[in-house]
Amino acid sequence: MKASKAIWMLMFMAWMPCALHGQNIDQIKNADPLVITGAVGTQNTYHYSSGTRYSSPLNNTIYANLNISIYGFAMPFSLYYTNNNLDFNYPQISFNLTPSYKNWTGYIGESSMSMSSYVMNMSFSGVGIEYNDGKRWRGGIFYGRLRKAINDDPTDPFARTPQYKRVGWGFKAGYGTGKNYLDLYMLYAYDCLNSLDERWRTRISPQNDVVVGVKGCVTPFSWMNFTANAATSVFNRDTRAERVAVEGSFDKVFDVRYSTLMRFAGDANMNLSFSGFNTSLSYRFIQPDYTSLGNYYMSNNYHSLGVTTNGTLFRKLSLSATFNGQADNLTKEQMYTTKGFIYGSTAAIRIGEHLSLAAGYNGYLQCQGDGLCVVNDTTEVRRVMNSLNFTPSYSYDTETLGHSASISASYTENKDLNRFATGESDVKTTAFGASYGMDIHPWELNVGVSLSHQQSDGYKTRYTSEVGSLTLSRSFLQEKNLSVSLTGTMAYNEVRRQSKNLSMGGSFSLGYTLAKVHVFSASGSFNKFGDVNITKTRSNLDMTDISVSLNYAYTFSLLTIKSKAHKQQDAEKREKEMREKVEKALKE
Repeated sequence: MKASKAIWMLMFMAWMPCALHGQNIDQIKNADPLVITGAVGTQNTYHYSSGTRYSSPLNNTIYANLNISIYGFAMPFSLYYTNNNLDFNYPQISFNLTPSYKNWTGYIGESSMSMSSYVMNMSFSGVGIEYNDGKRWRGGIFYGRLRKAINDDPTDPFARTPQYKRVGWGFKAGYGTGKNYLDLYMLYAYDCLNSLDERWRTRISPQNDVVVGVKGCVTPFSWMNFTANAATSVFNRDTRAERVAVEGSFDKVFDVRYSTLMRFAGDANMNLSFSGFNTSLSYRFIQPDYTSLGNYYMSNNYHSLGVTTNGTLFRKLSLSATFNGQADNLTKEQMYTTKGFIYGSTAAIRIGEHLSLAAGYNGYLQCQGDGLCVVNDTTEVRRVMNSLNFTPSYSYDTETLGHSASISASYTENKDLNRFATGESDVKTTAFGASYGMDIHPWELNVGVSLSHQQSDGYKTRYTSEVGSLTLSRSFLQEKNLSVSLTGTMAYNEVRRQSKNLSMGGSFSLGYTLAKVHVFSASGSFNKFGDVNITKTRSNLDMTDISVSLNYAYTFSLLTIKSKAHKQQDAEKREKEMREKVEKALKE
């Protein structure tokens, strides 16, 4: 009954006026007047577990998608029916046009305009225009809504977090090329007080801000350049706070109140390139409470210094190294200062045509410094993590066989460096892996084998895991539209003095495509597992998991009314194919 109602609703909604998702207006004249496409299908999964049931034993889904395109404007509809639950979706209110003419681009509806990351990184719903001559001059301006109001009933225990409707406008202007340029940005954003229910306003404060940013680059030499990106934000945490008298004319631009904050954020980089190596030195500084209402989220109250270098020696050996240090509590108003240091290096080399070697090291150090309080030796946070990895790989291919093999080894140590630490949180992990793949070209058969071992040693405990798998896959039929894959696995996990678990099983997948529009697929898995600790009363594989999935999908094109341009292209394509057939027949 529910499904029949939804189908009638789908047919009715298809005739209702609704907002459209647009494309570039220049493309409308070449777009097809009407295209109706869609897809229908079903997904059916059966699951059985002799242990705890963590999912329904039978899941059935039937879906239908319909997309109506009128001169490039798309109206998508969808219908999903899953185990007596119905979900119907029709086109939401959304509209976008980006008309362009020569060096000008317009924005109408849901749009986004490239700005400084410290000024604005969110989309807007409104209007805008942008100019770029492709050489030196560029600029743009916009006005629109930055976010919708959320105004649920305050008495509803499941009400969403309320928020004001936010509106903003801004502009940008720039001059220069990729090597030497200067760009200016400005944003003014504010919350609409009347967009939120009065009952919410006592809990949520309306805000506004002005953000001005600058970004530039200078290249004094071909091997050196400097880039900088900075912004200043004047931010009102509550626009209802009492105003402050300000000398000069700034109060004509922005209402300064007792809730106003003025904050700075920026970064600078120096890039060097010579002798096959590239080096970058960077510094970033973001004051506490730095806020731009044009950004979804931004971390603040920290500064960082980093250096990165990479290059190639002897045209075979690739090297890279990085270091970054960061500290918060810039105003020393926190109890402690947290410092973090990330460092690492990698090396990779190719020996001959078949052998490659790669190795790397990564480290992280976290420590505390004084803030309002002096660091106490007994409670100081000081941790280090070190990780080493090595991966050789080999590949060789002949007319009948293709071989590929790789080995991986890694060691990770996570250690508490506090001198009073007992080692209870320290962990050391060693992992090894090996894999081999073989392609039998005459049979078009792929064979893969993999083995892995992992051991983690903690405080008075040890965890061990062993996993092995074998995979066979092949495509059949002349068009290779039938694919089959089989996999067998075995795993052993042990926690010393606590448990020993063994599992083994297999899985398969089958896929068949008919006439490029019908897709049939099936997959399944069977696993046996259990506690094999001889000290337990149960020591065999008496737990079973079975899963089987059958799926079908059909994609269709219900109606297409093509434009003159596309009709001409199709005619030219058919004529070209006919000529090729005639030429081939004459040669034979």
